[in-house]
Amino acid sequence: MTDLLGPAVSPATVAEAEAAQEELRARVELVSGLRGWPVTVAGLDVSYEAGSSRVAAAAVLIDVATLATRESAVVTGTASFPYVPGLLGFREVPILLEALAKLTDRPDVLVCDGYGIAHPRRFGLACHLGVVTGLPSFGVAKTAFTATFEAPETERGQWSPLLDGAETLGRAVRTQSDVKPVFVSVGHRVTLDEATDLTLALSPHYRLPEPTRRADALSRAALRPAGQDARRVSPPGG
Repeated sequence: MTDLLGPAVSPATVAEAEAAQEELRARVELVSGLRGWPVTVAGLDVSYEAGSSRVAAAAVLIDVATLATRESAVVTGTASFPYVPGLLGFREVPILLEALAKLTDRPDVLVCDGYGIAHPRRFGLACHLGVVTGLPSFGVAKTAFTATFEAPETERGQWSPLLDGAETLGRAVRTQSDVKPVFVSVGHRVTLDEATDLTLALSPHYRLPEPTRRADALSRAALRPAGQDARRVSPPGG
């Protein structure tokens, strides 16, 4: 982990979070930090128990070449920061860091169910996780809220840019033919080409990449014993 502590992860107020986000955003690196094709990727996801503040975070370490799960970890707890549009990282990063810390091996790359720079303030969850861990990171979201795009061609591997005016924030990527695209954006120390190639490599059979798909299932299962429904919330501008 980096030396970023306190307000960078667990601010006490919204104002403190906004100030920390401004500082953290300046530390995002939009150049590659990878040394060749990664060997492992950790998928990260958080599920919320319906009707309560109970949450579960999962980290699943995947072998990129085989897509085999090397190890996984799940942590349950309580959301300590309120939902505020644009500040989702402060709600999810603390418990995701706990899950990551339980992995024996350090991942080469992080991928989360969320946004990187495709965010109203260009600092989504993937950016936040990348900066506080120092690891290359990117986000793969199910929906696009902060950019416009034209639908890519229907074949797997096709993509179109996510745009805010003339600024490219990511790509709408078709991971399966004739299936809705996913929305890829860089977080930290990964290029958009690398994030796109990894998204496709990690999604051979399903719309969503295997690391986050498995993390989603694990986090949901962790909440099920309480007898409540678990849900994943990906609010606009997280």
